[in-house]
Amino acid sequence: MSRCAEAAAVAATVPGAGVRDAGLRPPMVPRQASFFPPPVPNPFVQQTRIGAAQRAQIFLLGIILLPLRALLVAVIVLLAWPFAAIATACCPEKLTHPITDWRRKITQPALRFLGRALFFSMGFMVSVKGKIASPSEAPIFVGAPHSTFFDGIACVIAGLPSLVSRNENAQAPLVGRLLRAVQPVLVSRVDPDSRKNTINEIIRRATSGGEWPQDTVTWTWQGYTFLQLCVLTFCQPFTKVEVEFMPVQVPSDEEKHDPVLFASRVRNLMAEALGIPVTDHTYEDCRLMISAGQLTLPMEAGLVEFTKISQKLKLDWDGIRKHLDEYASIASSAKGGRIGIEEFAEYLKLPVSDVLRQLFALFDRNNDGRIDFREYVIGLAVLCNPANTEEIIQVAFKLFDVDEDGYITEGEFSTILQASLGVPDLDVSGLFKEIAQGDSISYDEFKSFALKHPEYAKIFTTYLDLQTCHVFSLPNEVQTAPSVASNKVSPENHETSTSDKKED
Repeated sequence: MSRCAEAAAVAATVPGAGVRDAGLRPPMVPRQASFFPPPVPNPFVQQTRIGAAQRAQIFLLGIILLPLRALLVAVIVLLAWPFAAIATACCPEKLTHPITDWRRKITQPALRFLGRALFFSMGFMVSVKGKIASPSEAPIFVGAPHSTFFDGIACVIAGLPSLVSRNENAQAPLVGRLLRAVQPVLVSRVDPDSRKNTINEIIRRATSGGEWPQDTVTWTWQGYTFLQLCVLTFCQPFTKVEVEFMPVQVPSDEEKHDPVLFASRVRNLMAEALGIPVTDHTYEDCRLMISAGQLTLPMEAGLVEFTKISQKLKLDWDGIRKHLDEYASIASSAKGGRIGIEEFAEYLKLPVSDVLRQLFALFDRNNDGRIDFREYVIGLAVLCNPANTEEIIQVAFKLFDVDEDGYITEGEFSTILQASLGVPDLDVSGLFKEIAQGDSISYDEFKSFALKHPEYAKIFTTYLDLQTCHVFSLPNEVQTAPSVASNKVSPENHETSTSDKKED
């Protein structure tokens, strides 16, 4: 298929291409389909609505249950503290050796018993399914999904494995001493090396031959506070909890060489047992979610499954965070924080035209007429950034520089954009003033603007495709190479050729 025919075929499948009615989209290949977000609610936010009847029940039962259970919890915690103190006496905060000998034999059974008593006093009725594996069978114990500190029930039943916990938790009075008694792996959210150090520590413990307890692995990012959760739980007559221990999973030879495969398989097995979907949301999505809220966007706007998107598109955190700022500037006035064709056109300072509809449709991956932040990031990475190369910028500049004097005037700028967008009366004065520092645009100004706003790259390449189609449609004896006139802005190229823009 010739380049001209190929461009026409693609245009015919894009909504708004050449006609006002939406056409058919090209079928999604697996790689494209993998970019669609999972149909799940925000996994980092817990929102529970309490009705009037529930509020009345909580109030009436809470009069009796809340003070009684709070007293029982306080007594049990005070009883557990001396055992925790014995277990951690003369031990550094960051343990280098496991707690052994008599201290372990005395403190661990006592703490396990008091842990069960603690949750029973809170009103938890716990049932257990499956067989608990020993540390020698499974040195790493994974508990999921982790949403509140009440998930500690599974850890108590499993025999108090070492927890992976925030460093700040170990600093809390009283509770911090109890946490340190289970020999946790402490994680610092402000230390860039913390993740690597945590992995190395888990590997060291898991390969110690049973000297260390099992290691278990966030808490809902936003939801009830510790105090709110305790009050609501204590005011219930009882709370049923089921803990299921699944069979031990051993990595295959292939999975030993690629741990991600093993982790993915284990995650899928746990999700299947729980009847819940699998997503690739990570801590970076939490950070983006908070940033989206600070930019007055819905918090869900920041959930892009950062790890998957960044790996597939070779993007880094700073790049995606910068795109979020750009997206917010476009979507600030949009309903629901999602961009429509009108906001898209206003941001580009261009009218709604067939070419702009084609560009918008390429961003709008699920064809619902709106662009969310995930689609915006993918569109920039897949559609715009690859087309925004130095070569394309040079060629585009020479297209606009009709008189080839090294500068683009507003008249030249209007002429080319009018032809590119098919809008004869197009007013581009606002866009021109944004690029130009004076009465004309230099190459450096043009390049700087193009690199900061890659969205325009597809518009430039659309005009280049039109130029190429025009050249290929000429008789063979008058066809010229589809390149542009002498390169006055690229010192490494001093060759001259006939400009195809002069043939229009």
